Amino acid sequence: MMQRERLGSRLGFILLSAGCAIGVGNVWKFPWMVGQYGGGAFVVCYVLFLLILGLPIMTMEFAVGRASQKSPVSAYQALEPAGSKWHLHGYMALVGNYLLMMFYTTVCGWMLHYFYLMVAGRFEGATPEQVGAVFPEMLSQPAVMVGWMVAVVVIGFTINSFGLQAGVERVTKGMMIALLVIMVVLAINSITTAGASEGLRFYLIPDLDRMRQAGVINVIVGAMNQSFFTLSLGIGAMAIFGSYIGKGRALMGEAVNVCILDTFVAFTAGLIIFPACFAFGVAPDSGPNLIFVTLPNIFEHMALGRLWGSLFFVFMAFAAFSTVLAVFENILSCCMDLTGWSRRKTALVNTVLMIALSLPCVLGFNVWSGFQPFGAGSNVLDLEDFLVSNIWLPIGSLVYLLFCTSRYGWGWKNFKEEANEGGGLKVRDGIRFYVSYILPLIVLVIFALGIKDKFFP
Repeated sequence: MMQRERLGSRLGFILLSAGCAIGVGNVWKFPWMVGQYGGGAFVVCYVLFLLILGLPIMTMEFAVGRASQKSPVSAYQALEPAGSKWHLHGYMALVGNYLLMMFYTTVCGWMLHYFYLMVAGRFEGATPEQVGAVFPEMLSQPAVMVGWMVAVVVIGFTINSFGLQAGVERVTKGMMIALLVIMVVLAINSITTAGASEGLRFYLIPDLDRMRQAGVINVIVGAMNQSFFTLSLGIGAMAIFGSYIGKGRALMGEAVNVCILDTFVAFTAGLIIFPACFAFGVAPDSGPNLIFVTLPNIFEHMALGRLWGSLFFVFMAFAAFSTVLAVFENILSCCMDLTGWSRRKTALVNTVLMIALSLPCVLGFNVWSGFQPFGAGSNVLDLEDFLVSNIWLPIGSLVYLLFCTSRYGWGWKNFKEEANEGGGLKVRDGIRFYVSYILPLIVLVIFALGIKDKFFP
């Protein structure tokens, strides 16, 4: 049997896991949701739900990975009772990873394209209408989008092909540290802009009137959804890194560290965006347009705007790319377990496969724009995102929850023993009832609400 690869350091494990969790959802979706749901009150609800929803499930994924020492596609076989069918979720998890990357590679390409446009000075002297026209223009050009998507896939699998420590860990460490430094620099610049204080008040001070205007239930459900989806739980994306670490640290403490980093990035993204929005008189609730239309307009009016804009889209590209590398690692590990191929061969085959699988998303905005799965204005990306976010993640999280708490699965005793091995924060029996009975119900509610919102808005 081949020796399982190991991460070189605890920092590498935390940054890789955080890199997987930190993605476009933190730095694109989180700020516009805060804007739409009334500011500070949403932020408070989000942090609360991150602790009570995300933390236990992440600890369970880490534990399944570390106990099995296998990829998500093979982990259940090592731990499940004889004759049970839990391992079927392993194949579902692998499909979920492919589905996620089928559109995420395109979104990562958008970030690289905008970085290129910023550096090239494309937005200098442009009117707001001209800035607003750049995004739809990009979407209408399949060659441009395919080019960036292919670059993301080729660079990603090439880095992963060098191995866990020499490739993924080394590059992700450097990228994540650069991302955190760039964010802090951008946040300081934004906070110190004249007129920024109003944006800080909107963002940091919970306002119950604004919460009532947005709808208290809407704010709570929005925060619950965002906190659940931000960590990419349910498709084994965290389990894989659990399988690469030793027994030196208890797993709940490590999950806390990942949650803190994930929240820090989302929170700092808000510190960059809201002060700038208010300083330049831009509505903070402009939704998904915030990144590609609103912010380039703001940078255009800012001193040294080209520099700040370039830095911002580098940081966006790093956030997206850290997720790409982490999920590609998961795909490679699963495929190597299933086929016995070398890492290089698996990377090469998956490069070709991933490019082919990513084409529908790119073409859905132009050549195949007539395909509108959810009615007028929807596209292939919406369908793929719906399948991952509203089907795969909640159902997968439910499976991990039941597997780790049920006597028909791995069971509470085995899970707790594995999670508590090593120093640090321990899982207590006091949360057993909550994670066995209440948390599965909450996940089912999230699943049901996601289906309802899509088909019965």
